[in-house]
Amino acid sequence: MRYETIWLAVGFAGQALFSGRFLIQWIASEKKKRCIVPEAFWYLSLGGGVILLAYAIYRRDPVFIMGQSTGCFIYLRNIHFLNREKHIGVRP
Repeated sequence: MRYETIWLAVGFAGQALFSGRFLIQWIASEKKKRCIVPEAFWYLSLGGGVILLAYAIYRRDPVFIMGQSTGCFIYLRNIHFLNREKHIGVRP
C-alpha cells in the first residue's frame, strides 16, 4: 500500500472520530432536552485532533497544524478538569 493511501486513511479516521463527537453531543442533548457536553465528546475530540494533527504534519500544512495543536491543548485541558472533578467528587 502506498504511503499516500495510508495517510489518506489516517486523515479520514481522524475526521471520523472528530465528527463522531457531534453525534454523541447531539444524542446526549436530545435525551436531556438541554445542551449537554458528555465526557466522550472530549475524548473523541482529542483522539480525532491528535490523528488530524499527525495528518497535518505529514501534509506540512501550517494552518491545519496550528488549528489542530491549539484544539488538542483545549481538549486536554477539559479532560484534566473532568478528571479533577471526578477526583474531588464534584460531578454527579
